[in-house]
Amino acid sequence: MRCVIQRVSEARVTVDGRPVATLGRGLLVFVGLRSGDTIEDLDWVAGKVSRLRVFEDPEGKMNLSVGEVAGGLCIISQFTLYGDCRKGNRPSWTEAMPVEEARAFWPIVERRFLATGLPCVFGEFQAMMAVSLVNDGPVTIQLDSVSRRC
Repeated sequence: MRCVIQRVSEARVTVDGRPVATLGRGLLVFVGLRSGDTIEDLDWVAGKVSRLRVFEDPEGKMNLSVGEVAGGLCIISQFTLYGDCRKGNRPSWTEAMPVEEARAFWPIVERRFLATGLPCVFGEFQAMMAVSLVNDGPVTIQLDSVSRRC
């Protein structure tokens, strides 16, 4: 599982012009599912995201988690995080979880992020989403569950 996490002061997701998710201060998390991802990968990612200390404390040091600043999470499915551009100019998606498997796995992703106890909003799985955000900092972090095994 691969994530790109952005600290935001606000984020909004629309599908066909209709709003599906709105977030104030928090983390916008783009989640790519990889073929072979497990519940253990998901639990590691959800836990790591919820505890990530990327918000400033009173001394200006990045020392607080999203929960400690009363923020929330906006979780967006994004298979393109597994785009492989090493050969040619058209990305290959062979590492991404097959769509039917991902469709069955995505509700588990939502439940695991909700289980963190943080306020969560979600994009719409497999929809053409328009995502707007105000990146706060900017702060952008990459996270990959493969690294938990190293």
